[in-house]
Amino acid sequence: MKHLTRSIILLSLALANPAVAEDVEAGLAAVKQLGTLNGQALACAEKDAAAHARLLMLAHAPKTARFGAAYEEATQEGYLAQTKVSGTCPDAKTLAGGIDEVAQRLKAALPAAQPAAK
Repeated sequence: MKHLTRSIILLSLALANPAVAEDVEAGLAAVKQLGTLNGQALACAEKDAAAHARLLMLAHAPKTARFGAAYEEATQEGYLAQTKVSGTCPDAKTLAGGIDEVAQRLKAALPAAQPAAK
């Protein structure tokens, strides 16, 4: 419920403030890139890279259908592209570097939610 309220507030602010809307769109683009890299990691059996991508998604992306669907679709596309087109997997370091680059954009556009104080 808390995430839904936060998402509604964020979307309301986005409508009223174009800068916030740009951040949301930049965040969505980063989530898609992260999903693509996750799919590639899964296709290449790079479990650590896939786990890192998933943790970034959970920490930074709003828990909405829009962001979840974008991540899942991009993951599927990345997986299929890796298995059909490429065939040669990047090494773990290259894949982790790509995820780290996307992580910086994701963190800038969608900072992690701070836990509520008790």
